[in-house]
Amino acid sequence: MPASGKHRRPKQHKIARKLAFAGTGGAALALPLISATTAGAAVAQPAAAPAASTLALPAAAPAAQPATAPLTYSVVGGDTLTKIAAEHSVSGGWQALYAANRAAIGSNPSVIRPGLKLTLGGAAKAAAARATALAAKPAAAPAAVKTYANNLDGWIRQSLDIMAQHGIPGSYNGIHRNVMRESSGNPLAINNWDSNAAAGIPSKGLLQVIDPTFRAYHVPGTAMDSYDPVANITAACNYAAARYGSIDNVNGAY
Repeated sequence: MPASGKHRRPKQHKIARKLAFAGTGGAALALPLISATTAGAAVAQPAAAPAASTLALPAAAPAAQPATAPLTYSVVGGDTLTKIAAEHSVSGGWQALYAANRAAIGSNPSVIRPGLKLTLGGAAKAAAARATALAAKPAAAPAAVKTYANNLDGWIRQSLDIMAQHGIPGSYNGIHRNVMRESSGNPLAINNWDSNAAAGIPSKGLLQVIDPTFRAYHVPGTAMDSYDPVANITAACNYAAARYGSIDNVNGAY
């Protein structure tokens, strides 16, 4: 029980006292009350970054087109085909330029007169293409050299080919028949007993030809030797063609 005459003053909370004190003096300040539970949560959040904007890039400029060479060119003083071809990048060089304009230039590519109109375009390119194609084309293989056996059969066949080139008539059988009668196929055969031998010009070789006759009827492209089998056959056949029409018409001494 409390003592009489004494009143216990209610105990004010520290915060209430502070508020009361702050309110004295006429100007009351409104101080916010921050509870312990919310004090740590009041953290300022940064503003959200604005969404990145998409920039529209200008369209890429089209690639520059190479300048087109003029189709024609008018020659001026001091010009040469080499110079013109180089300055205008003529495919194939001066040779192609000349090939495309040969009718206008003439036979001498070194002489071009001022004022002459030259084609630099399609014709020059076409000429260059033709020159390239010709250069790329493999050269024709040389014709195979025909060979002949070094015997009577080979000598007759070679003689017939030469005779054909010179228009001398005769057949394999006609030559072979006369060779066997005259020399038995011996290219070194010589007659030292007949009238020709007595005159100092004996008959020689496969078809027994005297030297004056051999020289008179010698066929170009064969050896100048009456003992040479091919030369002897072709000369004898040439003589027989002139006198009898063909060696085929000879069936005895001739």
